[in-house]
Amino acid sequence: MRQQAVLSRLVGVLLAVWTMSCEEIIAPRAPEASPRAVFEHLWNDVNNRYSFFDEKQIDWEAVRQQYSPLIHENMAPDALFDVLGDMLGELEDGHVNLLSTFNRSRNWSWFEGFPLFYDQQLIEDVYLGTTFRIIGPLHAQTVDNMLYVNYRTFERTITAQHMDEIVRLMQFHEGLIIDVRSNGGGNLQNALNIASRLIEEEVTYARQRFKTGSGREDFTPWADMRIFPHSGEKYLGKVAVLTNRRSFSTTTFFAQMMRTLPQARLFGDQTGGGGGIPVYAELPNGWTYRFSGSQTIDMEGAQLEFGVPADQVLDNPMSIVEGKDRVIEEAIEWLKEDN
Repeated sequence: MRQQAVLSRLVGVLLAVWTMSCEEIIAPRAPEASPRAVFEHLWNDVNNRYSFFDEKQIDWEAVRQQYSPLIHENMAPDALFDVLGDMLGELEDGHVNLLSTFNRSRNWSWFEGFPLFYDQQLIEDVYLGTTFRIIGPLHAQTVDNMLYVNYRTFERTITAQHMDEIVRLMQFHEGLIIDVRSNGGGNLQNALNIASRLIEEEVTYARQRFKTGSGREDFTPWADMRIFPHSGEKYLGKVAVLTNRRSFSTTTFFAQMMRTLPQARLFGDQTGGGGGIPVYAELPNGWTYRFSGSQTIDMEGAQLEFGVPADQVLDNPMSIVEGKDRVIEEAIEWLKEDN
């Protein structure tokens, strides 16, 4: 009898668990994760914390009125994703993304429609060849007695040892070319690691502030952004930096660092921008998103969000010499001046 009683209780528990599980399976979507709730959550967070509404002249309330009627309670996840992604696209910001398990929204207006002025195959065939040095993430080769350094992404770490080798090689070269065209950014510390080897004294290159509240002027005070010289060996000669519209985010910051140095010059096209540091959050349905939550300005007050201009602009893509990279060739000509 005792065994029967225990068995009866066990069956009862299992039935209760099974019933609860079935209720969870057939239960309607939780109100806080409904399409309307997800839409409102995203719109409000961007409204409170996005940093460039005034600079880009974006009427976010008008954006809400445009996209809100597209939200309905029975819409499929991919349809909801498309609406939210399109709404975020109104910000025209490369640091704005919506991420789900099935897609990632993005905005590429900062380089779409602009010439690249960069051909990786040409670089490899004509300038790097097969004998280039691999110095961590840097590919280095002697070109017309200049050290040409190609860096594809600031996500790849540059160490003190890497820069020791670059500085050492500069003993045997007349000038330095750093090619960061189509470099989409990465870790700002890597940019500082390069720049710190090119200065003798501390340099202020930009100012930055962060969004702190829902008001359009709710920001921290402006704070200086500085480069501190490395304690070891440095190279203080002329530096040509090559950029294009796909040079984004940290690459824009690096271009601004170089723009403040009297011995450096930017060649190619202005960078794609990306001057806002992204903030991250999660929606009630589990999707994640990011958007710019800060502003960075140069020493004249211009927003880096809109890119850093080149000193010598390649404004005519049809004037490229066949078989040569015109940006590299013009950089070499400048480096040879007064040498």
